[in-house]
Amino acid sequence: MLIVDDTRLSREGLATILNGEAWIAALDTAADMATTLTRVREFRPDVIRLNVATVGSLDILSAVVSADPHACTVAIGVSGREDEVIACAEAGVAGYLLREGSRTDLGVTIQSVARGETLCPPQIAATLLRRVASLAAERRSWAAQSHLTARERQILGLIDQGLSNKEIGQRLGIEVRTVKNHVHNILEKLHVHRRGEAAARMRAVQASGIRPPERSGQGSRMGGTGPGLQQEGRSSGRPRPQFQPTARRGSSPLR
Repeated sequence: MLIVDDTRLSREGLATILNGEAWIAALDTAADMATTLTRVREFRPDVIRLNVATVGSLDILSAVVSADPHACTVAIGVSGREDEVIACAEAGVAGYLLREGSRTDLGVTIQSVARGETLCPPQIAATLLRRVASLAAERRSWAAQSHLTARERQILGLIDQGLSNKEIGQRLGIEVRTVKNHVHNILEKLHVHRRGEAAARMRAVQASGIRPPERSGQGSRMGGTGPGLQQEGRSSGRPRPQFQPTARRGSSPLR
């Protein structure tokens, strides 16, 4: 196991405590990113225990995951704030220990993570589940947007810029009643009642980094070749996210 902590007293104290544990075969320490990466390459630890109070802890975590995708990291001293919990999860943490966690809690967490499990306190689990629910809502918005035609997306973008129906018609060279028809279709497809809500949905999807797929066109073009003039049909299906499980070492005693 590798202990990463830039506070020497904390680092050496925990190493002294854990050195006597039967489930630890070897133990090393590091205080910064350079030393951590060197230890990861040379020592090849099964579990890395990282104090999130360490300067640049999230950068260290990301670097460790890049250097050894199989290494399991336990974040200790987590405050429970949503932004901190999510940041740790996105960086690749496999286990959490709150600031009030005990020595016994640490041992249980480390051994669970070494077996390939993810262990976290209930309040951390609740935060992660809320994040999953939020992502699900974003995907639903993305799915709804995937049914918009190119012209409807174009008009939605202009709505987000604050243009009125008349101004949109002038910008695109179409009748106001045609704009109104498009707006009506947009609101129905996105399951919202107001133009502002539709624009907000679009911004939420864009912020999530999810890009709705382009829909294949059906029928023929009428007139010019400008963007958004092709009538598009319904897509045949929705893309399915691919999840690739990360292999974890679970040998005991731990290195």
